[in-house]
Amino acid sequence: MDNNSTSSPSKTIPVNSTFANPFETIDASSSLRKPLSLWPGMYHSPVTNALWEARSNIFERLLDPPTDAPPQTELLTKAPSRSRTSILYNFSTDYSLREQYRDPWNEVRIGKLLEDLDALAGTISFKHCSDDNNTTRPLLLVTASVDKIALKKPIRVDTDLKIVGAATWVGRSSIAIKLDVIQQACQGEKTDTTDDDDVALTANFTFVARDSKTGKSAPVNRLLPETEEEKNLFEEMEEIDRLRKKMRNERGRALEKGEETERLNALLAEGRIFCDMPALANRDSILIRDTTLENSIICQPQQRNIHGRIFGGFLMHRAFELAFSTAYAFAGLRPCFLEVDHVDFLRPVDVGDFLRFKSCVLYTEVENLEQPLINVEVVAHVTRPELRTSEVSNTFYFTFTVKPEALKKNGLNKILTVVPATEEEARRVLERMDAEKS
Repeated sequence: MDNNSTSSPSKTIPVNSTFANPFETIDASSSLRKPLSLWPGMYHSPVTNALWEARSNIFERLLDPPTDAPPQTELLTKAPSRSRTSILYNFSTDYSLREQYRDPWNEVRIGKLLEDLDALAGTISFKHCSDDNNTTRPLLLVTASVDKIALKKPIRVDTDLKIVGAATWVGRSSIAIKLDVIQQACQGEKTDTTDDDDVALTANFTFVARDSKTGKSAPVNRLLPETEEEKNLFEEMEEIDRLRKKMRNERGRALEKGEETERLNALLAEGRIFCDMPALANRDSILIRDTTLENSIICQPQQRNIHGRIFGGFLMHRAFELAFSTAYAFAGLRPCFLEVDHVDFLRPVDVGDFLRFKSCVLYTEVENLEQPLINVEVVAHVTRPELRTSEVSNTFYFTFTVKPEALKKNGLNKILTVVPATEEEARRVLERMDAEKS
């Protein structure tokens, strides 16, 4: 592998539209290497195409790994700068690209952006884990979780956009990736520096490494932060990892002591009235089961990633669209996206799988009238009718809000409170609330 592709600071990778120009003849034979869009069945988008063109030597090796190659034996120590990658959307000048990302309200489609974030995070993890040796077999890197994606301000579709990311922390076989989506306030005020006000969205991904032959967990290259900011991010991720382990232990002890019984009963009190005395139930509340939506898809070859599995970003996109629709139907007006709170990738999804997405409003937070919160859960099930089995492959948690002026315009004072009707629903609510506090 070309060492320059991973050791030197990366240049910004431009993103171009994947819409074909009807007046332009495309010569597919003009390059010895086929572009990503010509690989049969491979999932592609403007960003995956751009990453392919910029890092072709990495991806070609993954598509055609050496036969019976030995595993990586020597772990390298790399700085975050070795994996840092940035991509640029020229929305201000590329009208076809703008059209691919425009939503009905002339903002960027969040679901499509989630796809791109996952693709870029995957590229960064590959760059960090590469051993610069073409004779060893590459690692299989998969998205383990999305820890937080927070929208800080609306993202316009008429102004250039940049995504910058790098590895921030590594464990034995896991890599944490932080991404920043940057959009300056005014197109005419471009500068080389980035202010905090320019960051429109932040995202944190965790990838895990597997041996591509045995499927077992594999160690990854060490990370050596160099700058003060990199060191702070590394320490922050260390603390987050420690707190997660502590929370898991504390939750286990709480369950053993039965400390959650009182909280469960408090949550279930209103739900029991809905079930037993519906005429007397609070009209400002609604049961979780009455907020549900569902859709199903058959996973197609065109949606697979470089390893032949269904692309994680595609799953996030589909889950987001359903979550948005769920919040829309629940609130009665267009919701505003705030956060992807957490995504778990519990098992891989394969081509041909029958995938069912089930969503509900898990709970609402109505105390802040200026920004009421709608917390939506989406669960993806891989269903196999021939085997009569159904397994959870992914869980997604999204947070939306509604504008108070829009509520008043529609003659509403506030959004409804959502209550569980069963103990299983109440436990899911408590687990999510506790996770939000951690």
